[in-house]
Amino acid sequence: MKKRLLLLASLITILFIAACSSGDSDEANGTSNGNEADGITVWAWDPKFNIKALEIAEEAYKAENPDFQLNVIENAQDDIVQKLNTSLSSGTTKGLPNIVLIEDYRVKSFLEAYPDSFHEITGSIEVSDFTPYKIAATSIDDKNYGVPFDTGATGLYVRTDYLEEAGYTTEDLQDIDWNEYIEIGKKVKEVTGKKLLTNDHNDFGIIRVLIQSGGSWYTEEDGVTINITDNEPLKAAFKVYKELVDADLMAVHSDWNQLLEAINSGSVASIPTGNWFTPSIKAEESQSGNWAVVPIPSLPEVEGATHASNLGGSSWYVLNIDGKEEAVDFLTSTFGSNAAFYQDLVTEMGAVGTYIPAMEEGAYEISDDYFGGQEIYNDFTKWSEEIPEVNYGLHTYAIDDILIVAMQDYLNGGDLDKVLESAQKQAETQIK
Repeated sequence: MKKRLLLLASLITILFIAACSSGDSDEANGTSNGNEADGITVWAWDPKFNIKALEIAEEAYKAENPDFQLNVIENAQDDIVQKLNTSLSSGTTKGLPNIVLIEDYRVKSFLEAYPDSFHEITGSIEVSDFTPYKIAATSIDDKNYGVPFDTGATGLYVRTDYLEEAGYTTEDLQDIDWNEYIEIGKKVKEVTGKKLLTNDHNDFGIIRVLIQSGGSWYTEEDGVTINITDNEPLKAAFKVYKELVDADLMAVHSDWNQLLEAINSGSVASIPTGNWFTPSIKAEESQSGNWAVVPIPSLPEVEGATHASNLGGSSWYVLNIDGKEEAVDFLTSTFGSNAAFYQDLVTEMGAVGTYIPAMEEGAYEISDDYFGGQEIYNDFTKWSEEIPEVNYGLHTYAIDDILIVAMQDYLNGGDLDKVLESAQKQAETQIK
């Protein structure tokens, strides 16, 4: 009898230890429930930018809430997308964080597919305090779900030393279109041997920048109806891209590290991209004083084309799980309403937000010696207010994939109208 009791006690002890070990393993792998962990859990990518911003926000929030605890779990952006889709489609909240960072291009697909999984924050922030295009990107059916973070406002980062060598200054890059910039690029390449820019042919970011500057997108204003065949800004963007390739002004990279190498090694003269790229340029200290940022060129022959656009950009979303109230308070007290916090963001890491009061209070009026004393952050905030508002819809990256193939057909000699007509039909067939 005693032996049986001892055996039973041993089995219970083993099961208890196994259960505890399993829980420890989940937490170590970052898969514990956000609503079961101590404090608030966040999923984000990029430790030098997004996660750094969270650390600054935590410090600001703790000034009034000293017991607050923030648990940040770094994930690649694609991993976050996959994990969210897997969990939300299965209907389980196990392993989900309280807060998740989602790129503006992707968020509406989540809000449409899983409307009950995200906590509505309508009324928690003052929408008029943020640039209109950002509110449009983070809302659906006039309901607010995201606390806006960074602007993806674009600029044309240029090597001033290469320009000077070719006989130009940044004044020559003001209020020009892409055709004019290509002619400048030809001269720069002739004199310096440097190509104008670099791009990954499997990444259509530059096309997105161009078409939004022309007030257009892959879909109509409803975010659903495919808009390819008769999309004049898209046609103009394809022509610009082909001219860059045909003139041998576009270097090619295949991943993020190769992009950084092209920029930091000085092998290209410029890069049109979002302001979040500033820390990556400044990583090469030897080039300090040799860079400036000017407005992007406008699309040729497109009525109403602007010198402002967006690339990337992301916002914070609260999952509809336990802890959502504290998560909302943390976000709205920092990213949603604190101008002093945005001052810290720009001084400590060069991040530009879309919070208008911070702009009005001069948070971005800071000169940067790396860019020759230019107030680049102030310039980016001005340009962010000029970005045409478009509906990114649900299928940006799916349409990207179709158009990437279409671009290769066009570069190989295909008729542009026929190439886009084919892409329109394919998109209409594949995307329901």
